[in-house]
Amino acid sequence: MSEQYLTVTDLTRYIKRKFEQDPYLGRIYLTGEISNFRNRPNAHQYFSLKDDRAKIAAIMFKGAYQKLKFTPEEGMKVLVIGRISLYEASGNYQIYIEHMEPDGVGALYQALEEMKQKLKKEGLFEAPKQLLSTFPKKIAIVTSPTGAVIRDIMTTIKRRYPIVQLVVFPTLVQGNKAADDIVKSIKMVEDKGNFDTMIVARGGGSIEDLWPFNEEKVARAIFEAKTPVISSVGHETDTTIADLVADVRAATPTAAAELSVPLLSDEILKIEQMRLRLIQSYMRKIEVLSQRLNRSLESYIFKQPQRLYEGYAQNLDLISERLIRSLEEKLTSEKQDFRLLHYKLLSSNPQQVVKQKQVDLQQITQQLQLEMDRFMNDQAKRLEHRMQSLDYLSPLKIMNRGYSYVTKDDKVLKEAKQVEPDDLIRVHLHEGSFEAKVLKKMEEQT
Repeated sequence: MSEQYLTVTDLTRYIKRKFEQDPYLGRIYLTGEISNFRNRPNAHQYFSLKDDRAKIAAIMFKGAYQKLKFTPEEGMKVLVIGRISLYEASGNYQIYIEHMEPDGVGALYQALEEMKQKLKKEGLFEAPKQLLSTFPKKIAIVTSPTGAVIRDIMTTIKRRYPIVQLVVFPTLVQGNKAADDIVKSIKMVEDKGNFDTMIVARGGGSIEDLWPFNEEKVARAIFEAKTPVISSVGHETDTTIADLVADVRAATPTAAAELSVPLLSDEILKIEQMRLRLIQSYMRKIEVLSQRLNRSLESYIFKQPQRLYEGYAQNLDLISERLIRSLEEKLTSEKQDFRLLHYKLLSSNPQQVVKQKQVDLQQITQQLQLEMDRFMNDQAKRLEHRMQSLDYLSPLKIMNRGYSYVTKDDKVLKEAKQVEPDDLIRVHLHEGSFEAKVLKKMEEQT
Protein backbone atom coordinates (compact mmCIF):
# COMPACT_ATOMS: atom_id res chain seq x y z
CA MET A 1 0.00 0.00 0.00
CA SER A 2 2.90 2.40 0.81
CA GLU A 3 4.31 1.95 -2.70
CA GLN A 4 1.46 4.15 -4.06
CA TYR A 5 2.60 7.18 -2.02
CA LEU A 6 5.30 9.63 -3.28
CA THR A 7 7.63 11.71 -1.20
CA VAL A 8 7.42 15.47 -1.46
CA THR A 9 10.91 15.52 -3.00
CA ASP A 10 9.94 13.02 -5.69
CA LEU A 11 6.83 14.94 -6.57
CA THR A 12 8.70 18.24 -6.65
CA ARG A 13 11.42 16.81 -8.90
CA TYR A 14 8.80 15.39 -11.24
CA ILE A 15 7.00 18.71 -11.49
CA LYS A 16 10.31 20.56 -12.06
CA ARG A 17 11.16 18.12 -14.88
CA LYS A 18 7.78 18.83 -16.45
CA PHE A 19 8.56 22.59 -16.37
CA GLU A 20 12.00 22.16 -17.87
CA GLN A 21 10.88 19.74 -20.60
CA ASP A 22 7.99 21.91 -21.74
CA PRO A 23 9.21 23.72 -24.92
CA TYR A 24 6.81 26.61 -24.33
CA LEU A 25 8.31 27.40 -20.92
CA GLY A 26 11.98 27.33 -22.01
CA ARG A 27 11.81 30.91 -23.30
CA ILE A 28 9.04 33.16 -22.05
CA TYR A 29 8.32 36.77 -23.04
CA LEU A 30 6.47 38.34 -20.13
CA THR A 31 5.19 41.77 -19.18
CA GLY A 32 4.33 42.86 -15.66
CA GLU A 33 4.85 45.32 -12.85
CA ILE A 34 7.81 45.06 -10.48
CA SER A 35 6.83 44.29 -6.89
CA ASN A 36 8.73 43.66 -3.65
CA PHE A 37 11.94 45.01 -5.23
CA ARG A 38 14.92 45.86 -3.04
CA ASN A 39 18.19 46.58 -4.78
CA ARG A 40 20.98 44.29 -3.55
CA PRO A 41 24.35 45.70 -4.67
CA ASN A 42 26.63 43.17 -6.34
CA ALA A 43 24.24 40.27 -5.72
CA HIS A 44 21.34 38.35 -7.25
CA GLN A 45 18.02 40.19 -7.33
CA TYR A 46 14.79 38.64 -5.98
CA PHE A 47 11.40 40.27 -6.62
CA SER A 48 7.97 39.62 -8.10
CA LEU A 49 6.14 40.46 -11.31
CA LYS A 50 2.42 41.08 -11.10
CA ASP A 51 -0.60 42.40 -12.90
CA ASP A 52 -4.15 43.05 -11.72
CA ARG A 53 -4.96 39.34 -11.17
CA ALA A 54 -1.75 37.35 -10.63
CA LYS A 55 1.83 37.43 -9.38
CA ILE A 56 4.91 35.34 -10.11
CA ALA A 57 8.23 35.15 -8.25
CA ALA A 58 11.25 36.31 -10.25
CA ILE A 59 15.02 35.99 -9.92
CA MET A 60 17.68 37.77 -11.90
CA PHE A 61 21.25 36.62 -11.43
CA LYS A 62 24.04 39.14 -10.87
CA GLY A 63 25.62 38.76 -14.34
CA ALA A 64 22.37 39.54 -16.15
CA TYR A 65 21.41 42.33 -13.74
CA GLN A 66 24.73 44.18 -14.23
CA LYS A 67 24.02 44.41 -17.97
CA LEU A 68 20.88 46.50 -17.46
CA LYS A 69 20.92 50.02 -18.89
CA PHE A 70 18.46 51.31 -16.25
CA THR A 71 17.73 50.93 -12.55
CA PRO A 72 14.56 48.94 -11.77
CA GLU A 73 12.14 50.59 -9.35
CA GLU A 74 9.12 49.47 -7.39
CA GLY A 75 5.95 49.66 -9.50
CA MET A 76 7.84 49.98 -12.84
CA LYS A 77 6.24 48.13 -15.73
CA VAL A 78 8.79 46.01 -17.55
CA LEU A 79 9.26 43.56 -20.40
CA VAL A 80 11.27 40.47 -19.47
CA ILE A 81 12.68 37.42 -21.26
CA GLY A 82 13.41 34.25 -19.29
CA ARG A 83 12.49 30.65 -18.52
CA ILE A 84 10.06 29.08 -16.06
CA SER A 85 11.29 26.53 -13.53
CA LEU A 86 10.58 25.23 -10.04
CA TYR A 87 12.62 25.92 -6.94
CA GLU A 88 12.61 22.58 -5.10
CA ALA A 89 13.37 23.92 -1.64
CA SER A 90 10.15 25.95 -1.46
CA GLY A 91 8.13 24.24 -4.15
CA ASN A 92 7.42 27.60 -5.80
CA TYR A 93 7.61 28.08 -9.52
CA GLN A 94 9.39 31.24 -10.69
CA ILE A 95 10.78 32.97 -13.74
CA TYR A 96 14.53 33.19 -14.22
CA ILE A 97 15.00 36.52 -16.02
CA GLU A 98 17.75 36.81 -18.65
CA HIS A 99 16.85 40.23 -20.08
CA MET A 100 14.67 43.11 -18.89
CA GLU A 101 13.72 46.55 -20.21
CA PRO A 102 11.09 49.12 -19.30
CA ASP A 103 7.75 48.44 -20.97
CA GLY A 104 6.91 50.96 -23.67
CA VAL A 105 10.30 52.71 -23.57
CA GLY A 106 12.53 50.02 -24.99
CA ALA A 107 12.77 51.90 -28.26
CA LEU A 108 13.53 55.08 -26.34
CA TYR A 109 16.39 53.42 -24.48
CA GLN A 110 17.78 52.10 -27.75
CA ALA A 111 17.51 55.53 -29.35
CA LEU A 112 19.18 57.04 -26.27
CA GLU A 113 22.14 54.67 -26.54
CA GLU A 114 22.52 55.34 -30.25
CA MET A 115 22.48 59.09 -29.67
CA LYS A 116 25.08 58.74 -26.89
CA GLN A 117 27.39 56.79 -29.18
CA LYS A 118 26.98 59.31 -32.00
CA LEU A 119 27.71 62.35 -29.84
CA LYS A 120 30.55 60.56 -28.06
CA LYS A 121 32.27 59.87 -31.39
CA GLU A 122 31.95 63.56 -32.26
CA GLY A 123 33.69 64.45 -28.98
CA LEU A 124 30.84 66.36 -27.33
CA PHE A 125 31.24 64.47 -24.04
CA GLU A 126 35.04 64.62 -23.74
CA ALA A 127 35.43 68.23 -24.94
CA PRO A 128 37.03 70.67 -22.44
CA LYS A 129 34.49 72.05 -19.99
CA GLN A 130 34.05 75.73 -19.18
CA LEU A 131 34.77 76.86 -15.65
CA LEU A 132 31.94 78.34 -13.60
CA SER A 133 32.22 81.94 -12.51
CA THR A 134 33.28 82.12 -8.87
CA PHE A 135 31.30 85.30 -8.18
CA PRO A 136 28.52 85.53 -10.77
CA LYS A 137 26.59 88.75 -11.17
CA LYS A 138 23.77 87.43 -13.33
CA ILE A 139 22.41 83.88 -13.68
CA ALA A 140 19.95 82.60 -16.29
CA ILE A 141 17.54 79.81 -15.26
CA VAL A 142 16.02 77.75 -18.08
CA THR A 143 13.12 75.78 -16.60
CA SER A 144 9.41 75.73 -16.07
CA PRO A 145 8.20 78.90 -14.30
CA THR A 146 5.94 76.79 -12.04
CA GLY A 147 6.72 73.88 -9.79
CA ALA A 148 9.17 73.01 -7.05
CA VAL A 149 12.29 73.20 -9.23
CA ILE A 150 12.31 76.96 -9.75
CA ARG A 151 11.31 77.56 -6.13
CA ASP A 152 14.18 75.38 -4.84
CA ILE A 153 16.72 77.09 -7.08
CA MET A 154 15.63 80.63 -6.27
CA THR A 155 15.31 79.94 -2.54
CA THR A 156 18.75 78.34 -2.35
CA ILE A 157 20.51 81.04 -4.39
CA LYS A 158 18.85 83.93 -2.51
CA ARG A 159 19.76 82.30 0.78
CA ARG A 160 23.38 81.70 -0.19
CA TYR A 161 24.16 84.68 -2.44
CA PRO A 162 21.37 87.30 -2.38
CA ILE A 163 23.35 89.90 -4.34
CA VAL A 164 23.16 87.93 -7.60
CA GLN A 165 20.54 88.76 -10.22
CA LEU A 166 18.34 85.85 -11.34
CA VAL A 167 16.55 85.85 -14.71
CA VAL A 168 14.05 83.05 -15.39
CA PHE A 169 13.41 82.02 -18.98
CA PRO A 170 10.03 80.22 -18.88
CA THR A 171 10.47 76.99 -20.83
CA LEU A 172 8.49 73.87 -21.63
CA VAL A 173 10.33 70.91 -20.10
CA GLN A 174 7.95 68.11 -21.11
CA GLY A 175 6.10 67.15 -24.26
CA ASN A 176 6.71 67.14 -27.99
CA LYS A 177 7.42 70.87 -28.21
CA ALA A 178 9.71 70.97 -25.19
CA ALA A 179 12.99 70.36 -27.09
CA ASP A 180 12.43 73.28 -29.45
CA ASP A 181 11.44 75.52 -26.55
CA ILE A 182 14.56 74.55 -24.58
CA VAL A 183 16.78 75.35 -27.58
CA LYS A 184 14.95 78.66 -28.02
CA SER A 185 15.52 79.65 -24.38
CA ILE A 186 19.23 78.72 -24.54
CA LYS A 187 19.66 80.86 -27.65
CA MET A 188 17.86 83.74 -25.92
CA VAL A 189 20.35 83.51 -23.06
CA GLU A 190 23.23 83.50 -25.53
CA ASP A 191 21.81 86.47 -27.45
CA LYS A 192 21.70 88.50 -24.25
CA GLY A 193 25.40 87.74 -23.80
CA ASN A 194 25.69 89.16 -20.29
CA PHE A 195 25.07 86.08 -18.12
CA ASP A 196 27.81 84.48 -16.05
CA THR A 197 26.05 81.12 -15.58
CA MET A 198 23.12 79.23 -17.08
CA ILE A 199 21.12 76.61 -15.16
CA VAL A 200 19.05 74.13 -17.19
CA ALA A 201 16.80 72.27 -14.76
CA ARG A 202 13.84 69.93 -14.53
CA GLY A 203 12.36 67.70 -11.84
CA GLY A 204 12.25 63.92 -11.88
CA GLY A 205 10.05 61.76 -14.09
CA SER A 206 9.99 58.80 -16.43
CA ILE A 207 12.25 58.50 -19.45
CA GLU A 208 9.40 59.78 -21.60
CA ASP A 209 9.10 62.87 -19.41
CA LEU A 210 12.86 63.52 -19.55
CA TRP A 211 13.19 62.73 -23.26
CA PRO A 212 13.40 66.38 -24.49
CA PHE A 213 16.75 66.62 -22.68
CA ASN A 214 18.01 63.63 -24.71
CA GLU A 215 17.26 65.32 -28.04
CA GLU A 216 20.27 66.03 -30.30
CA LYS A 217 19.23 69.66 -30.87
CA VAL A 218 19.21 70.34 -27.13
CA ALA A 219 22.62 68.67 -26.68
CA ARG A 220 24.18 70.73 -29.46
CA ALA A 221 22.65 73.97 -28.16
CA ILE A 222 24.17 73.33 -24.71
CA PHE A 223 27.53 72.33 -26.22
CA GLU A 224 27.72 75.45 -28.40
CA ALA A 225 26.70 77.82 -25.58
CA LYS A 226 29.41 80.31 -24.59
CA THR A 227 27.87 80.67 -21.14
CA PRO A 228 28.90 77.90 -18.68
CA VAL A 229 25.94 75.52 -18.28
CA ILE A 230 24.87 73.61 -15.16
CA SER A 231 22.49 70.74 -15.94
CA SER A 232 20.10 69.41 -13.30
CA VAL A 233 17.60 67.10 -15.00
CA GLY A 234 15.67 64.37 -13.21
CA HIS A 235 16.70 62.53 -10.07
CA GLU A 236 20.25 61.70 -9.06
CA THR A 237 20.00 58.28 -10.76
CA ASP A 238 18.79 59.80 -14.06
CA THR A 239 21.50 60.71 -16.56
CA THR A 240 20.43 62.53 -19.71
CA ILE A 241 22.50 63.59 -22.70
CA ALA A 242 22.11 67.19 -21.54
CA ASP A 243 23.92 66.20 -18.31
CA LEU A 244 26.80 64.67 -20.30
CA VAL A 245 27.22 67.67 -22.59
CA ALA A 246 26.85 70.38 -19.94
CA ASP A 247 29.90 71.92 -18.28
CA VAL A 248 28.71 70.78 -14.82
CA ARG A 249 26.07 68.22 -13.80
CA ALA A 250 24.14 68.64 -10.57
CA ALA A 251 22.24 65.80 -8.92
CA THR A 252 19.33 68.01 -7.85
CA PRO A 253 18.09 71.57 -8.49
CA THR A 254 19.26 72.52 -5.01
CA ALA A 255 22.72 71.17 -5.80
CA ALA A 256 22.71 73.17 -9.05
CA ALA A 257 21.93 76.32 -7.11
CA GLU A 258 24.72 75.59 -4.63
CA LEU A 259 27.22 74.99 -7.46
CA SER A 260 26.28 78.23 -9.23
CA VAL A 261 27.01 80.62 -6.35
CA PRO A 262 29.25 80.72 -3.31
CA LEU A 263 27.97 81.15 0.23
CA LEU A 264 28.01 84.90 0.77
CA SER A 265 28.54 84.65 4.52
CA ASP A 266 31.59 82.46 3.99
CA GLU A 267 32.94 84.85 1.38
CA ILE A 268 32.40 87.83 3.69
CA LEU A 269 34.19 85.93 6.44
CA LYS A 270 37.07 85.18 4.05
CA ILE A 271 37.25 88.83 3.04
CA GLU A 272 37.31 89.90 6.68
CA GLN A 273 40.02 87.36 7.44
CA MET A 274 42.03 88.57 4.47
CA ARG A 275 41.51 92.18 5.55
CA LEU A 276 42.81 91.38 9.03
CA ARG A 277 45.75 89.45 7.59
CA LEU A 278 46.52 92.37 5.28
CA ILE A 279 46.38 94.85 8.16
CA GLN A 280 48.62 92.65 10.30
CA SER A 281 51.03 92.20 7.42
CA TYR A 282 51.27 95.95 6.85
CA MET A 283 51.64 96.58 10.58
CA ARG A 284 54.55 94.13 10.73
CA LYS A 285 56.10 95.71 7.64
CA ILE A 286 55.72 99.23 9.09
CA GLU A 287 57.29 98.04 12.33
CA VAL A 288 60.25 96.51 10.50
CA LEU A 289 60.73 99.65 8.41
CA SER A 290 60.48 101.83 11.52
CA GLN A 291 63.19 99.80 13.22
CA ARG A 292 65.36 100.04 10.13
CA LEU A 293 64.80 103.82 10.01
CA ASN A 294 65.76 104.22 13.68
CA ARG A 295 68.95 102.21 13.15
CA SER A 296 69.76 104.35 10.13
CA LEU A 297 69.20 107.56 12.06
CA GLU A 298 71.59 106.33 14.78
CA SER A 299 74.25 105.61 12.17
CA TYR A 300 77.41 107.76 11.95
CA ILE A 301 76.44 108.62 8.35
CA PHE A 302 73.77 110.99 9.57
CA LYS A 303 75.72 112.20 12.62
CA GLN A 304 79.09 112.64 10.85
CA PRO A 305 78.38 112.52 7.12
CA GLN A 306 81.98 113.50 6.24
CA ARG A 307 83.12 110.11 7.47
CA LEU A 308 81.22 108.58 4.60
CA TYR A 309 83.69 110.09 2.11
CA GLU A 310 86.96 109.74 4.04
CA GLY A 311 87.66 106.27 2.76
CA TYR A 312 86.77 107.25 -0.82
CA ALA A 313 89.06 110.30 -0.68
CA GLN A 314 91.99 108.21 0.59
CA ASN A 315 91.40 105.61 -2.09
CA LEU A 316 91.29 108.36 -4.72
CA ASP A 317 94.72 109.66 -3.62
CA LEU A 318 96.24 106.18 -3.72
CA ILE A 319 94.80 105.50 -7.15
CA SER A 320 96.04 108.88 -8.48
CA GLU A 321 99.60 108.25 -7.25
CA ARG A 322 99.54 104.74 -8.71
CA LEU A 323 98.35 106.12 -12.04
CA ILE A 324 101.13 108.77 -12.16
CA ARG A 325 103.81 106.16 -11.40
CA SER A 326 102.39 103.87 -14.01
CA LEU A 327 102.44 106.61 -16.65
CA GLU A 328 106.03 107.58 -15.81
CA GLU A 329 107.18 103.97 -16.04
CA LYS A 330 105.36 103.57 -19.33
CA LEU A 331 106.95 106.73 -20.74
CA THR A 332 110.47 105.63 -19.72
CA SER A 333 109.94 102.23 -21.29
CA GLU A 334 108.71 103.78 -24.54
CA LYS A 335 111.77 106.10 -24.68
CA GLN A 336 114.13 103.15 -24.30
CA ASP A 337 112.33 101.26 -27.04
CA PHE A 338 112.56 104.31 -29.32
CA ARG A 339 116.35 104.65 -28.84
CA LEU A 340 116.87 100.96 -29.51
CA LEU A 341 114.89 101.10 -32.71
CA HIS A 342 116.78 104.22 -33.81
CA TYR A 343 120.11 102.43 -33.39
CA LYS A 344 118.83 99.46 -35.32
CA LEU A 345 117.67 101.71 -38.15
CA LEU A 346 121.06 103.44 -38.40
CA SER A 347 122.89 100.12 -38.49
CA SER A 348 120.59 98.94 -41.25
CA ASN A 349 121.08 101.84 -43.74
CA PRO A 350 118.99 101.11 -46.84
CA GLN A 351 121.63 102.60 -49.23
CA GLN A 352 124.28 100.16 -48.06
CA VAL A 353 121.85 97.30 -48.35
CA VAL A 354 120.97 98.32 -51.94
CA LYS A 355 124.66 98.55 -52.98
CA GLN A 356 125.41 95.16 -51.49
CA LYS A 357 122.42 93.64 -53.25
CA GLN A 358 123.58 95.14 -56.59
CA VAL A 359 127.04 93.54 -56.19
CA ASP A 360 125.40 90.22 -55.31
CA LEU A 361 123.17 90.51 -58.39
CA GLN A 362 126.15 91.14 -60.69
CA GLN A 363 128.00 88.13 -59.32
CA ILE A 364 124.98 85.92 -59.70
CA THR A 365 124.49 87.15 -63.31
CA GLN A 366 128.10 86.32 -64.24
CA GLN A 367 127.84 82.93 -62.62
CA LEU A 368 124.60 82.25 -64.50
CA GLN A 369 126.24 83.20 -67.84
CA LEU A 370 129.17 80.84 -67.21
CA GLU A 371 126.83 78.04 -66.31
CA MET A 372 124.75 78.62 -69.48
CA ASP A 373 127.91 78.58 -71.69
CA ARG A 374 129.09 75.37 -70.07
CA PHE A 375 125.64 73.79 -70.50
CA MET A 376 125.46 74.73 -74.22
CA ASN A 377 128.94 73.34 -74.95
CA ASP A 378 128.02 70.06 -73.26
CA GLN A 379 124.82 69.83 -75.29
CA ALA A 380 126.68 70.55 -78.60
CA LYS A 381 129.22 67.82 -77.91
CA ARG A 382 126.46 65.35 -77.05
CA LEU A 383 124.61 66.20 -80.28
CA GLU A 384 127.77 65.74 -82.39
CA HIS A 385 128.42 62.37 -80.79
CA ARG A 386 124.88 61.17 -81.46
CA MET A 387 125.06 62.38 -85.12
CA GLN A 388 128.24 60.35 -85.65
CA SER A 389 126.53 57.31 -84.13
CA LEU A 390 123.58 57.71 -86.48
CA ASP A 391 125.93 58.11 -89.46
CA TYR A 392 127.65 54.84 -88.64
CA LEU A 393 124.32 53.08 -88.63
CA SER A 394 123.01 54.70 -91.87
CA PRO A 395 122.25 52.26 -94.78
CA LEU A 396 123.74 54.79 -97.21
CA LYS A 397 127.03 54.63 -95.32
CA ILE A 398 127.03 50.83 -95.69
CA MET A 399 126.23 51.03 -99.47
CA ASN A 400 129.11 53.48 -99.84
CA ARG A 401 131.36 50.58 -98.95
CA GLY A 402 130.12 48.57 -102.01
CA TYR A 403 126.93 47.04 -100.76
CA SER A 404 123.56 47.12 -102.67
CA TYR A 405 119.97 45.78 -102.46
CA VAL A 406 117.64 44.20 -105.03
CA THR A 407 113.91 44.89 -105.57
CA LYS A 408 111.26 43.25 -107.64
CA ASP A 409 108.06 45.08 -108.27
CA ASP A 410 109.19 47.66 -105.66
CA LYS A 411 109.60 44.95 -103.03
CA VAL A 412 112.99 44.24 -101.45
CA LEU A 413 114.24 40.69 -102.15
CA LYS A 414 115.71 38.81 -99.23
CA GLU A 415 115.76 35.22 -100.51
CA ALA A 416 116.47 33.53 -103.90
CA LYS A 417 113.18 31.76 -103.83
CA GLN A 418 111.45 35.10 -104.34
CA VAL A 419 112.58 35.19 -108.07
CA GLU A 420 112.40 32.90 -111.05
CA PRO A 421 114.54 32.77 -114.20
CA ASP A 422 113.83 35.52 -116.76
CA ASP A 423 112.41 37.78 -113.96
CA LEU A 424 113.36 41.45 -114.21
CA ILE A 425 114.92 42.82 -111.08
CA ARG A 426 116.40 46.20 -110.07
CA VAL A 427 119.77 46.51 -108.36
CA HIS A 428 120.24 49.60 -106.18
CA LEU A 429 123.79 50.91 -105.65
CA HIS A 430 125.30 53.77 -103.62
CA GLU A 431 124.80 55.99 -106.60
CA GLY A 432 122.04 55.01 -109.04
CA SER A 433 120.49 51.63 -109.98
CA PHE A 434 120.12 49.30 -112.98
CA GLU A 435 117.80 46.55 -114.14
CA ALA A 436 118.91 42.97 -114.67
CA LYS A 437 117.41 39.70 -115.87
CA VAL A 438 117.62 36.52 -113.86
CA LEU A 439 119.39 33.84 -115.90
CA LYS A 440 119.60 31.14 -113.29
CA LYS A 441 118.44 30.73 -109.67
CA MET A 442 120.78 29.08 -107.23
CA GLU A 443 119.49 28.40 -103.75
CA GLU A 444 121.96 27.73 -100.95
CA GLN A 445 121.95 24.13 -99.78
CA THR A 446 121.66 23.66 -96.06
